[in-house]
Amino acid sequence: MAKGSIPSVYIDGESGTTGLQIIERLQGRADINLRSLPPELRKDPAAKRDIFAEVDVVILCLPDDAAKEATTLAASLNAQAPRLLDASTAHRVNPDWVYGVPELAPGQAAKIAAARRVTNPGCYPTGGILLLRPLVDAGLLPKDYPVTVNAVSGYSGGGKAMIAAYEGEGAPAFELYGLGLEHKHLPELQHFSGLTRRPIFVPSVGDFRQGMLVSIPLHLDLLAGSPAPEALHEALAAHYQGSEYVRVLPPETNGKLEPEALNDTNLIELRVFGNAKRGQAVLVARLDNLGKGASGAAVQNLDLMLGLNAGSQMGKAA
Repeated sequence: MAKGSIPSVYIDGESGTTGLQIIERLQGRADINLRSLPPELRKDPAAKRDIFAEVDVVILCLPDDAAKEATTLAASLNAQAPRLLDASTAHRVNPDWVYGVPELAPGQAAKIAAARRVTNPGCYPTGGILLLRPLVDAGLLPKDYPVTVNAVSGYSGGGKAMIAAYEGEGAPAFELYGLGLEHKHLPELQHFSGLTRRPIFVPSVGDFRQGMLVSIPLHLDLLAGSPAPEALHEALAAHYQGSEYVRVLPPETNGKLEPEALNDTNLIELRVFGNAKRGQAVLVARLDNLGKGASGAAVQNLDLMLGLNAGSQMGKAA
């Protein structure tokens, strides 16, 4: 039950990239009372405790350790504790939190709506999971398939230091990273895709501010029944039929795809590029790493948690 006639929301970490984008998406919304603290009080424990007790939902846009501290603070308020929506990686595979991908499986949106604690997904896993999970659930992709996920993101996903480097001088035009194969998004990517074998994940960053492509190559003869590429497309289309934000589209005829087409939306596009003669396919997701991959997803989850239907929110398709 809301603490006021209009549900109130506080963003802990509002000056970061995700926090600023959430504020931008919520501006002008008459159905949400967006609260804030003066900059000099945002790290003051007493001030944070007071505002936590006053609002309905706190969105955590913090580093992992700070998100855990904020969670402990919220829990100490007992009956006055706000609901939490955590944009960090701190709780993404914690069974006490609900994973914030409404399209994950039937009933997931209802779980988010009812939850006291929701963990917002990572940008890379959003693309990978939405491609893989329907194929695993349909029995087409074996759970122990040796999955490799390749992805490229705009530099805004790397935080303030990376943004400064790319908008200054000296940053490379393109680079691979995470080559120690211990990227922090791997646990949620494996868990919520339904895989028993740990996937190989190779992220990269390009010299563009935002936008993302996530691609997953497949050998069709290693899948159940050696399906044609069209069967993979059909499984994805069936899973996301009627989805507001997930679009399953045919492959581009020129065999190309650029990463920025969905910037400033909360959409994600899924495609299956295939060569039946060669028995190969590539699954591709395109999204805005700051939209469906971060702040757009947060607003979508917030609306579910508050029982709001904000069809005019920033991030919906034009």
